[in-house]
Amino acid sequence: MKAITKKKLIALSVAILIFAGLLFFLFYGENFEVLKEIFNTSATKKEIQDSISKLGIRAYIVVFVLSMMQVVLTFVPAEPLHVIAGISFGLWKGMAVCLAGIMVGNTIVFILYKLFGTKLTDYFASNVDFDFESAKRSNKLALIVIILYCLPAIPYGIICFFAATMGMRYPKYILITGIGSIPSLILDVGLGHITMATSWTVSIIVFVVIIILLILMAVYKTKIFAKVNEYIHKSQKKARMKVGNYSPIIFKGVGNLIYYGIKTKAKVKLKNNVGKLERPCIVLCNHGSFYDFIFSGKIIIKERPHYVVSRLYFGNKKLAWVLNKTGAFPKSLLATDVENSKNCLKVISTNEVLAMMPEARLSTVGKFEDIQESTYKFIQKMNVTVYTIKINGAYLAKPKWGDKIRKGSYVEAELNKLIPAGMSKEMPLDELKTKINNALNYNEWEWLEKHPEIKYKHKTIAKGLENILCMCPKCGKKYTLTTDKNKIKCSHCNLEVTVDNRYSLSNVDFKNIAEWYEWQTDKLRTEIKKKKKFCLKSNVELRHISKDGKTQTRHAGEGVCKLDKTGLTYIGTEDGNQIEKTFPIETIHRLLFGAGENFEIYEGKEIYYFVPTDKRSCVEWYIVSGLLKE
Repeated sequence: MKAITKKKLIALSVAILIFAGLLFFLFYGENFEVLKEIFNTSATKKEIQDSISKLGIRAYIVVFVLSMMQVVLTFVPAEPLHVIAGISFGLWKGMAVCLAGIMVGNTIVFILYKLFGTKLTDYFASNVDFDFESAKRSNKLALIVIILYCLPAIPYGIICFFAATMGMRYPKYILITGIGSIPSLILDVGLGHITMATSWTVSIIVFVVIIILLILMAVYKTKIFAKVNEYIHKSQKKARMKVGNYSPIIFKGVGNLIYYGIKTKAKVKLKNNVGKLERPCIVLCNHGSFYDFIFSGKIIIKERPHYVVSRLYFGNKKLAWVLNKTGAFPKSLLATDVENSKNCLKVISTNEVLAMMPEARLSTVGKFEDIQESTYKFIQKMNVTVYTIKINGAYLAKPKWGDKIRKGSYVEAELNKLIPAGMSKEMPLDELKTKINNALNYNEWEWLEKHPEIKYKHKTIAKGLENILCMCPKCGKKYTLTTDKNKIKCSHCNLEVTVDNRYSLSNVDFKNIAEWYEWQTDKLRTEIKKKKKFCLKSNVELRHISKDGKTQTRHAGEGVCKLDKTGLTYIGTEDGNQIEKTFPIETIHRLLFGAGENFEIYEGKEIYYFVPTDKRSCVEWYIVSGLLKE
């Protein structure tokens, strides 16, 4: 971290020295005479031309440097300098000199952004009424850049800075910013050239027009940017929705790569009982494993399905690109998400296949989780054909808490037609719920009993269980469990439990981890009932969805989280500000959690991703959030 800071300080020092050197160059000796001649509005056309001719290449260098500095200084409007270049050098020479300076200036801005990107983003976002975040997701980026260049009195530096924040490579960046500046450059330099071809009267009119445009821009800046932002939002929505616009090669390539990687360790049996799907339709799938997308996707790959995927995964721009190319789009899990609703409607309205995991989170212990009421209502409202893909064995092959696929695993996935088109609306909501729940309901432990031949070969088969089993069954202490290979140990009472190759447990009264999990859930339920002021509390790190797209999340602050019957409250810092954020219990369906990683909740498009001091406690936050709703 210190090395990075030192590197930035050196770069900044060099930049300041270069800038100071350029200023010295502009105001030193005969160069200052060049400036006076270029900006001498009392001279005649003949006198300007003669003076520029005498000064020779110096005049071009001075205008080049001014063009470059005008970009780097960002808030200096470009129009006056370009008009003067047209007056001094004519149309083509004036354009060439100014464009060269602009390109160098754009390059400097690109380098500065790479070094000081986040701080520069925050600075510009607070000083310009421009929706940078939405623009990043637009599929009309080049056009937006050109529109900005054509708007009067928007400094070039702000525009090329915006382009730099898009995360594009330098060749694309310099090409877009260079082409974008040409239309306005032609107009400005051309106006200056016209004054040389006519009279100073025209020149005065030109400058008056520019001044009027500057004033209008200042007065109507908010409205102008509002219109630009409106266009950006429209183009962003089109970019987010990838109906029929993804790559079949990437879809099949990525899917097959993972699928056949799984098959090297597990036997997979896929079954399609319906043949070709009726369109439009909804495909529902239970969610025991992260790889459910692969198993279900393999069955319906020819139908080009559009999966609803956690918005968290779209925080990383590389992963987001792959997801978009495979037809997926983001959803804020267990929260209201207007954008996702529109995208789902778009899929249905364009006769496509909408695929979703309605439980909206991975199963903790290999059993069916509940579904939000709004999901049932959405399915009923769509009134299209509903299919289900029931998967068994996936959780045991790669559980939420575990590492890697277990050798010897066996996975079954079966596609069936559940509700014909036009029947959902005729069905009472409770009947629809029952029908869907029965079709998706699964219990991996009951399924495993029917397959005595399955043996899971894994050297560290117990690793990670401490992240879903937070309470020792012998001493009752929390967060005292650790794992080592096939052992679960308690640091307080020295209990030692062995996990065999069928996940059976020894030295405890539970047959499997699901029974252990249910026991600790009952204990927590009793604890909540006994304590009138029950409160779960922890120091946490707050993380939000990444801004630069290099990672999924970014550090946003530190503070304290507490969960009680009123809801979830965070008191601490957020992006440098002290806040108190409350999520009322009525708005919480369940807190999401990553085993041994975090607990989280969405609000709109933002995720509040909390990393507690003891990561083994994450599962308790998940359990308690459900119990408090009871």
